[in-house]
Amino acid sequence: MTRSLIVWGTSSGAGKSWLATALCRVAACRGIAVAPFKAQNMSNNARVVACGAAGSEGLGEIGSAQYFQAVAARVAPHTDMNPVLLKPESDTASQVLLHGQARPDLKGMPWRERSAVLAVQARIGFERLAARSDLIVVEGAGSPAEINLAQQDYVNLGTARWAAALGPAAALLVSDIDRGGSFAHCYGTWALLPDDLRGLLKGFVLNRFRGDAALLAPGPQQLQDLTGVPLAGVLPMRRDHGLPEEDGLLHPDEAGRHGTGLQVVVIAPPHISNLDEFLPLTRVPGLRLRWARTPAQAEGADWLVLPGSKQASGDLAWLRAQGLDHTLAAHAAAARPVLGVCGGLQLLGQTLHDPEGHDGQRVEQLPGLGLLPLHTRFGPDKRLRAASVRFAAPQGPWAALAGVQAQAYEIRCGFSTAPPACAVLHDDQGQAIGWQQGSVLGVYAHGLFEQAAMLQALFGVVVPTLDSACDTLADLVQEHLDPALLRRLLGE
Repeated sequence: MTRSLIVWGTSSGAGKSWLATALCRVAACRGIAVAPFKAQNMSNNARVVACGAAGSEGLGEIGSAQYFQAVAARVAPHTDMNPVLLKPESDTASQVLLHGQARPDLKGMPWRERSAVLAVQARIGFERLAARSDLIVVEGAGSPAEINLAQQDYVNLGTARWAAALGPAAALLVSDIDRGGSFAHCYGTWALLPDDLRGLLKGFVLNRFRGDAALLAPGPQQLQDLTGVPLAGVLPMRRDHGLPEEDGLLHPDEAGRHGTGLQVVVIAPPHISNLDEFLPLTRVPGLRLRWARTPAQAEGADWLVLPGSKQASGDLAWLRAQGLDHTLAAHAAAARPVLGVCGGLQLLGQTLHDPEGHDGQRVEQLPGLGLLPLHTRFGPDKRLRAASVRFAAPQGPWAALAGVQAQAYEIRCGFSTAPPACAVLHDDQGQAIGWQQGSVLGVYAHGLFEQAAMLQALFGVVVPTLDSACDTLADLVQEHLDPALLRRLLGE
């Protein structure tokens, strides 16, 4: 029988993702065959992984959080770990990916009916994953106590029932005590859990605590008296743990707070995607990474970066409304580095063609920012690849990348054409996926800053890896969670 350890949260942002990541690494270090699972994720941060049942593998997308958890678990990431991924395209619409593949037919389905369809498919992924694992670390979504959604909540409640049907199951409930109200949040969540699942809850975890934990008394004991559930541990505030944020921009205190040298400013439009790939820059000595949504916030930048976009035409209109198109143009005219990644590359081109609205909005021939000599057309096909890429001979501020080879991935809707002479980056099939004009560089490759060769070439440094960040999180959890409870939860 497969054991399940469920990580619920009292809210979004409570710390579920990183606690699940830490528990995956703890289990892996103890020799347990562990895998992560989240039935449904909502995020525009995604990775390219294997998908499909055994014998029919292809490539698909999962949320970045489950990719990081697979790294922590030391297993190959797979779409079974995140069977449903919703990628927001606007405040009221999301692209639906099922088992890693976009499903336009599900996008317009009424929410309750769609949830029933997705739940069946998510359970298939869970059971396939359980068949090849001894322990599943399940990450919930939001809160398991959203009583208005309980009938359709397969991510928290449904998954817990699937887990209990397959073998021993237990849950931890994590709360962000730095926000305040944690004791009320923990008690209220426990009280609103369905009767058949309340008994799965084996411990409360207070996350991001600053100060002397002894000052929490008598709260933990009073909470246990009310619920019968003990405090499993108090985790201290740890900003620089090295794990990318799943849903938001870096906290201002985390974004290169020690940097006084190179200023790298990432423009952050409304439909930003794959922002997690820039986290390694915060660990480069002397570099300061900042986010900008106005020209004033971009002042003093040495580099300007346009990141990925889930809706390029919408983000282009936003850039112009903010006046950031002029900021980018002036930066390029001064021969200062501008970098566009994926959707950012498309925005830097001459035109965008999307007459059928495959990128979310119908546009016939929309002028781009005009800083790269390329034209982009959107169609129904989506390119998913994980490949080795190699720079040819970039010039000017990017000359240090000449000959650099790195692992990268592509997740994109849209294909660009440009003069061959401008191509400076190629994939392992020889296809051009990066172009340069003056100080402006655009690449379709994601994940370059996660590669040691890239950071060594640009900055002459080696920064801690994602794998080492997983070790840091595991050490933190093992130091601050009740060791006897942790052993029981892992099935030891």
